[in-house]
Amino acid sequence: MKDWILQNESTLRVIAFTGVFFVIALWEWLSPKRKRLQSLTARWVNNLALVVINTLLVRLLFPMAAVGIALIVSEQQIGLLNLIEIHPIAAVTLSVILLDCAIYWQHRLMHTVPLLWRMHRVHHADPEFDVTTGLRFHPLEIIISMIYKTLIIALLGAPVLAVLIFELLLNAGSLFNHGNINLNAKLDNALRRIIVTPDMHRIHHSTDNIESNRNFGFALSWWDYLFSSYQQTPSLAHEKMHIGLNEYRDPKDAVFITGVLSIPFINTHKKTRD
Repeated sequence: MKDWILQNESTLRVIAFTGVFFVIALWEWLSPKRKRLQSLTARWVNNLALVVINTLLVRLLFPMAAVGIALIVSEQQIGLLNLIEIHPIAAVTLSVILLDCAIYWQHRLMHTVPLLWRMHRVHHADPEFDVTTGLRFHPLEIIISMIYKTLIIALLGAPVLAVLIFELLLNAGSLFNHGNINLNAKLDNALRRIIVTPDMHRIHHSTDNIESNRNFGFALSWWDYLFSSYQQTPSLAHEKMHIGLNEYRDPKDAVFITGVLSIPFINTHKKTRD
């Protein structure tokens, strides 16, 4: 099973990514939540260019990826779950939940530590909010995230299957909760008891500093409730709220790839989201 997962991990990720991406993109086209204010072509070309850069970088620097690290951890019996007796299903379930909690806290740190915020503001500088925003991360943030996940996987002793499930869940969740989709209010309220919905996460992308320090979750919504970072609705209606960072309104800085990649190295009057 472990060998099969390792051999097919890339294929499974591509299939899952492609399927979810096109479903959300089609949903955005058929039933958008907000009217577009920026050129779709320019934003998508540049946001997707970041995906290509980040994918190549991860495969170059971390050829075994997170699943490969989990295999080493399993073989060497490293980590908490390898030191105690626990049913395999329970180990997988607990690992997925705890890995999601770890990503929640990573996200909060990205907003708290000035050096980390310099990288993470690439994500928030997007003047629109759609499926490609969920893919828009600076390469330096991706590297830090991979190192962080590797350490958590090793400390936890997460099973290979759990890491694969989590990676697929995290990727699909990011595409879904950044979707510019019009979700029924009752369904949205029901879903956000368990998972992060677009209306919940959109608040986090507000230009308002208080709102952008709310709703940090990516997949499971529980952590925002538990750690007092949940906000139900934005101060303005979702259709009218302002998205992005006020200091990045020029398309050459906020949209085009050359400007986006330079964001961590440019000083602005707002270095953190406090």
